Amino acid sequence: MDLNLIAVIVGIVEGLTEFLPVSSTGHMIIVGHVLGFEGQLADVFDVFVQLGAILSVVFIYKERFARFFTKDGWDINKGLSVWHVAAGIVPVMLVAFFLYHYIKEYLFSPFTVAIGLFLGGLLLMFAEYRTKGREAELVDDVDKISIRQAVWVGIYQFLSLWPGFSRSGSTIAGGLLVGLTRSAAANYTFVIAVPLMFVACIYDLLRNIQYLSAGDLQVLAIGFVVSFIVAYISVLWFLKFLQNSKLTSFAVYRILLAGVTYWYFYM
Repeated sequence: MDLNLIAVIVGIVEGLTEFLPVSSTGHMIIVGHVLGFEGQLADVFDVFVQLGAILSVVFIYKERFARFFTKDGWDINKGLSVWHVAAGIVPVMLVAFFLYHYIKEYLFSPFTVAIGLFLGGLLLMFAEYRTKGREAELVDDVDKISIRQAVWVGIYQFLSLWPGFSRSGSTIAGGLLVGLTRSAAANYTFVIAVPLMFVACIYDLLRNIQYLSAGDLQVLAIGFVVSFIVAYISVLWFLKFLQNSKLTSFAVYRILLAGVTYWYFYM
């Protein structure tokens, strides 16, 4: 298959799934295996399309990110601060750094992805069940999140180190379980995703950049732009969706996809 077409397909998949609770890594692994797009170029490409998705969130939350560079952005008593963001990402960054080689070597396969998709779907269902009828008690504003809640969301984020579990899925479900509404949990999830994913992508890029050639730049650019556009639309749609809808449909999709993945690769 033509590499430019592959770039478009993978860019769309990344943009659609990066910030939805369905696991972009899981989808990228599955699609990569189906298309036969694997190896060193694929590794670099995956990083570039993720950077495109990250940039879309920066655009959507540009005022909030700009505030982090002001005095108020560091004040823990004036809404979501740098400290709230750090509480949600520093622990998982440290764990990910030490487990990086193990995760890359042993957990990037369709089988492990199917497991992550299934278990992550159950977590979403459990979070919805635990908060049913308690909506009025939940924190409905991202600026009212406590440091304790931020830390616990970060702990739930450890689950996302297993490919297929989903970073946004684990953090949004975790947010519900520690007392946040879906919208507040999603907004917090998207904000902390930017520094976390940026660091992870740069780390991956530095490890693989030597395999990049000048002839690959067009493919990388296509994937980056497609991912940016699709992720921008996807995030705005998801935030609107959460205003009146539950996460159960995503949980069902994940469980069904886990079954299809196992059947396609192993039956």
